[in-house]
Amino acid sequence: MKLLLISTPVGAFGSGIGGGVELTMQNVAQELMRRSHTVHIAASGGSQSPTIPIMTIPGQVHEFAQDQTRTDPISFPDNSVLSNLWMYAREVQHSYDLIVNFAYDWLPFYLTPFFTTPIAHFVSMGSLLDYIDRIILQVMRSHPGTIGAYTHIQTQTFGDGMDVRILSSGVDLDLYTFNPTPSSQLAWIARIAPEKGLEDAAAVSQALGLELQILGKMQDEAYWEYVQQQYPKAKLNYLGFHPTDKLQEIVGQCQALLMTPKWVEAFGNVAIEALACGVPVIGYARGGPVEIIRHNETGVLVEPDNIESLCEAVMSVSRIKRTVCRRQAETQYSIQALGDRFEQWFFDIMRKQH
Repeated sequence: MKLLLISTPVGAFGSGIGGGVELTMQNVAQELMRRSHTVHIAASGGSQSPTIPIMTIPGQVHEFAQDQTRTDPISFPDNSVLSNLWMYAREVQHSYDLIVNFAYDWLPFYLTPFFTTPIAHFVSMGSLLDYIDRIILQVMRSHPGTIGAYTHIQTQTFGDGMDVRILSSGVDLDLYTFNPTPSSQLAWIARIAPEKGLEDAAAVSQALGLELQILGKMQDEAYWEYVQQQYPKAKLNYLGFHPTDKLQEIVGQCQALLMTPKWVEAFGNVAIEALACGVPVIGYARGGPVEIIRHNETGVLVEPDNIESLCEAVMSVSRIKRTVCRRQAETQYSIQALGDRFEQWFFDIMRKQH
């Protein structure tokens, strides 16, 4: 296959600002290239990858969907990078067998019937905006089989009866080192933004006196200042955004990963990255982590927003066998399994088209 992957319009590919969907996109691309498919990425200016060919497109980045309210109208910045990306895609579409959209935005769905090359849409978030819900449903009906997502829980936020291919996620396990002997510190990995719930992890750090290693792109500095002010005795060590090699080294040394989202996470790639290092995941029973964490086997699911339950889970996490965590990553979340799921989905879409 000849595939053109269109990146998210919120920032440069490779910067980490795209969060988990950026990692998914990278891993899908690399695995399909390994299988001798041709894969190109179109992304905003400043994007880079040492292994994947990228066409960078200029333009203004878009705001995050989670920063908007549900009933906001459709809006675009001047000289929108998303508009420019899809203008480019339209110009080159006949050079590809399939275009794959990774943007959670209205425009790619709206443009679908105007393209002659089929478009696969990977939806990376749950329901956030009414106008996106409507356009996804419209494309689902007009182009059946072309909508993909991470988890069942994610698709349920859009309503019942959704025709969506569940694709999960995966990582290159060769890049993650199993660590059987952790220290007492905890890890928290996400963009620094209110919906990620860093304050709850800080509360655990303060209550238990444990160091919290924080990794992720700084999106909201005012929020970061707020968390520090609210929990002045928490042992917060902000390390910034790191590529996989450094991230896995840091996480592998931790006794557990905390996942404390305030919204419905579509998946949670950081959970499977932790499992790949043998690190148990302690997370709220909300969103994608519910479909990842095996309760009391590879982590602990606790009542959402319950700090006391988080603390209790941390104090008992040593009973989780780190070898079992690594084994789950190997059996469910390998990059080969990820490639199988996406490759079959792409073939199915192309078969319907012809």
